[in-house]
Amino acid sequence: MSGKTRESPLFVNREVMLRLLDIVLVIPGILVTLPLMVVLYVIGLFDTGSPLFRQIRVGRRQQPFTLVKFRTMRPGTASVATHLADASAVTPFGGFLRQTKLDELPQLWNVLKGEMSLVGPRPCLPNQHELIRERQLRGVFDVRPGITGLAQIQGIDMSTPVLLAEIDAQMIKTLSLTSCFRYILLTALGRGTGDRVRKKSG
Repeated sequence: MSGKTRESPLFVNREVMLRLLDIVLVIPGILVTLPLMVVLYVIGLFDTGSPLFRQIRVGRRQQPFTLVKFRTMRPGTASVATHLADASAVTPFGGFLRQTKLDELPQLWNVLKGEMSLVGPRPCLPNQHELIRERQLRGVFDVRPGITGLAQIQGIDMSTPVLLAEIDAQMIKTLSLTSCFRYILLTALGRGTGDRVRKKSG
């Protein structure tokens, strides 16, 4: 998207609409899921001793922010894109969190702070240079990154950066209240695979 597009009334109005949607949904979402998050936190203490995982990600306009998730891998695991991580680093409880997408719940706090949105492109790491370049070319960084979106429900992850950037851009162009609710509902119903850790061959 060009600067002119970013400043257009249509773009600004949609941005305000999506931010209001985030606030309206995320506050009750935090209240409803807080007891569950407490339980997962306690289990995580026994699982890894460090239930919360914080990692610097690339946000809107390429500004860095700290993403928060429930830890699914053993402490000390290399900070790389999920598809490059060692599958053996995922704990059994972490595997359950990934499969159910419950590891994403703490990101509701990122949404409340305005660093993320419920729906948007998944935030990448600063060292994912190819994906960053492809997203720059397509204006993907004009919007807040999200917890879920079109790529996620289609099972497209960061292992295919060009395809991911193309799908992200497609989603941004067509994003509406209806599509937001659709992505959120399909994610809640288990559509998509999330960020997959690939087993090493050989």
